[in-house]
Amino acid sequence: MSVVGRLPSALCFLPSAIYHLPSALMSIRADNRVAISWAGEHRFDAGRPDGPQIRVDASAQTGPGPVDTLLIGLGCCTGVDVVDILAKRRTPVESMSIEVQGERRETVPRRVTKAHLVYRIDGAGIERVHVERAVELAVTKYCSVRDSLDPATPVTWSVILNGT
Repeated sequence: MSVVGRLPSALCFLPSAIYHLPSALMSIRADNRVAISWAGEHRFDAGRPDGPQIRVDASAQTGPGPVDTLLIGLGCCTGVDVVDILAKRRTPVESMSIEVQGERRETVPRRVTKAHLVYRIDGAGIERVHVERAVELAVTKYCSVRDSLDPATPVTWSVILNGT
């Protein structure tokens, strides 16, 4: 019998993504686990248990906010893939910065509805066609953060290679 089959009938109208199930009914393979502790106001310290911590601050006073952190994750995830893909081509990146712009809905919940990434990459011998292909693969194929977003959310990108 499925877990849904064991839910009280009063909960069956709820979307399946928001069921609150007792821990005895949950079955999840914890590939990633983070611990989050409230640090007062809208601040939280988070990270892997016994690992480095980051401050997430919805007021953006002492750290990036939750949505900023999502965009940071998208940029970092694709950035790792771009660096790895270009290194495999034997054209290593000398420097890279990524700016991620997110557009959000006006109404609550103010989810991200579009994202645009701007990659500034420098490196000797890197050809534009290879950088553009690396970014395309990172965003459309390899980045698990991107794949965790709503598939209907457009994610676009542009590349500035060696200053142009």
